[in-house]
Amino acid sequence: MSEGYPPLEVPKELADGVWVVDAALPGTLEIPIRMTVLRLRDGGLWLHSPTQHRAALHAAVEALGPIRHLVAPDSVHWLGIGPWQAAVPRARCWGAPGIVARLAKRNDAPRFDAELGPDPPPEWAGEIDHAILTAPGFAEVAFLHRPTRTLILTDTVQAMEPARLTTAMRFFARLSGSTGKGGAPFYLRWAMRWGGHRTANRAVIERLVAWQPERVIFAHGTIFEEDATARLKQAFAWALRS
Repeated sequence: MSEGYPPLEVPKELADGVWVVDAALPGTLEIPIRMTVLRLRDGGLWLHSPTQHRAALHAAVEALGPIRHLVAPDSVHWLGIGPWQAAVPRARCWGAPGIVARLAKRNDAPRFDAELGPDPPPEWAGEIDHAILTAPGFAEVAFLHRPTRTLILTDTVQAMEPARLTTAMRFFARLSGSTGKGGAPFYLRWAMRWGGHRTANRAVIERLVAWQPERVIFAHGTIFEEDATARLKQAFAWALRS
């Protein structure tokens, strides 16, 4: 078993209206994974990359407010949404660009109400900004919670600590470049620099840095809570230097 980022499967408050829930994907690798919860001005909750649904966790999250939005922020982080959607059918389900077509043949795919476009939807415009990073067959939506200047990424920055990983996951994370001070795994770096994606992604990353976040949360690894903007720029140095 890995230590992960305990306590697990409970909301942990990072700022006013911002919580994270750490968990681990079951299996040989036991990948550390994180859900981010934001409370909007209307009191409703916005769940980014929902982790495995459990009754106790659901109750703890609902104690913070009614769940109104479920967000699949990239082409991979959607697996936890289905059970949450079944438990909270009134919540709207949002996906990264292209996710509906990508999952069209999956029987276990959740029902998406909408894919995110270039501008925030009216439901959270003015509270959460976003920008879209792309690669062939991949899209990730980066979100900025404006009231707390919290940037939420998913897979394009990872900073997993080897001591918190299983032996198998430690090997995989080091091999893929997902440990250390933070950065995209090598396969995403390669894909995000493919063809026209290179220039477009650099412009998006420059925008993320210009937002000057006070903290950066991502799905796998240590949260940037100090010198967040400088560390974000360092994590994306591979994309900014050329």
